[in-house]
Amino acid sequence: MTRLDGGFINPGTLAGNRLKDSAEVLRAQLIQESAARYQIPWTAWRVWDALQTNLPGTSANDDLGLIGGTFGTNTPSIQTSDLKAAGATTRYARAQIELPPEYDDNATVTLRAHAGLKTTVADTTATIDFQLYEGNLEAGLGSDLIATSATTINSLTLADKDFVVTSTSLASGDVLDIRMVVAVNDGATGTAVIAVVGNVELLLDIRG
Repeated sequence: MTRLDGGFINPGTLAGNRLKDSAEVLRAQLIQESAARYQIPWTAWRVWDALQTNLPGTSANDDLGLIGGTFGTNTPSIQTSDLKAAGATTRYARAQIELPPEYDDNATVTLRAHAGLKTTVADTTATIDFQLYEGNLEAGLGSDLIATSATTINSLTLADKDFVVTSTSLASGDVLDIRMVVAVNDGATGTAVIAVVGNVELLLDIRG
């Protein structure tokens, strides 16, 4: 039986479809799994320019709000406040996420948000965007690794919005510094215009 590195595995080391602990298979010898989902916990998102501070329960100033909902009825989400007739308004949140040990270094990374509006769409625009930086372990950063432009979420049907991450320098254990940017431009005076982010996750190519 041929190993991925060109060597051989003794069939006696296999029990059914499971490798024995003594098989000594390295992570690099495993088949790569594409786009494994890693959700970013809502509690990881913080006030972007005061990282020691939790997101408020109601969006205000330039901060998005963490809306807990009613347990057993609603799941948490990140939302803007009602921005009807507010003109061009931008709200933010920030998170630090570590790439897991099984991430295949330099392989594909996609940041996905599931987002839209509730009650009423904006009469002009509503978008979501991200900035993502790799920490350098010395309180510094490189360049923004997001390769996708701001994307419209101006719909009452929430949908996945994918942002490609330039991953040629990324490795397992790296800490990603991520800022979420939700921008709404509405000039009407009708019903509520509220942007909703129902989920944010990383899609990673992994081994193991």
